[in-house]
Amino acid sequence: MVSQAPPPSTPIKVLMLHGFTQSGPLFHAKTRALEKNLQKAFPAGITLHYPTAPIRLAPTDVPFAAASSANGGSAGDAEETDAWAWWRRKGEKEPYTYEGIERGLEHIASILKSEGPFDGVVGFSQGGACAAMVASLLEPGRRQGFEAVYPKGGMRYPESFEADTGYVEEAIHPPLKFAVSYSGFAARGMDLYKGFYEPKIKTPMLHFLGSLDAIVEEARSLALANACESSDGRVVYHPGGHFLPSSQKAYVSVLIGFMKEALHSFEGDGKKEESVEDMDVPF
Repeated sequence: MVSQAPPPSTPIKVLMLHGFTQSGPLFHAKTRALEKNLQKAFPAGITLHYPTAPIRLAPTDVPFAAASSANGGSAGDAEETDAWAWWRRKGEKEPYTYEGIERGLEHIASILKSEGPFDGVVGFSQGGACAAMVASLLEPGRRQGFEAVYPKGGMRYPESFEADTGYVEEAIHPPLKFAVSYSGFAARGMDLYKGFYEPKIKTPMLHFLGSLDAIVEEARSLALANACESSDGRVVYHPGGHFLPSSQKAYVSVLIGFMKEALHSFEGDGKKEESVEDMDVPF
């Protein structure tokens, strides 16, 4: 049965993070059906904010399959694409390094400060990986996790997420109430990024995986789920490839149920969050 938690009585705001080679407007266009369903499910109001990542990709960065949609379309724009990224992946195989990740996170930090507060974050592919990182960075005590791995080669806690208050524990934004990843992944095999995942991410997070996804390996997505403190019942497979099921009722219902439960739980009602395993959906 689908979650019976009531929708919140006040408007909510969700940060939407697009995937590699996309942009905010393109991600918005691809999720309009989802947006309409969420507006119906949250009658008090819901705003989805779609920023564009700061790193413009060169034609050589864009996979062949995405090149035609990423390019501006005019012959005079051969050297510029409308394709953006939160970072560039370096390396032929894992462990990968993420060139420009500090810049991508700094851009998100500026959005959190100027457009927030946000209740949650939803990301697709690289944006799903990034959504987990943002949720992690805003958790209490996360700085200590980064400090623990820094001597072993880990990255520092990003300065852009440090609140300018003089209090070490404070971040620039309150902890998120939920996070959602569609075809997301964890940065595996490197001490460099362990600060995001150790200790495990406490923010309630839901993971959607495409059973036919040929872009992001299942193991990489499951590594992200396993990096979350509560992953049981929060991994949902859809029978498709590398895309976000924006209009498929069963999977939209799971998302809505999860969001309502997370928001309801955050309000301190004390009720146990319902596992998506208990919801009536065809996994």
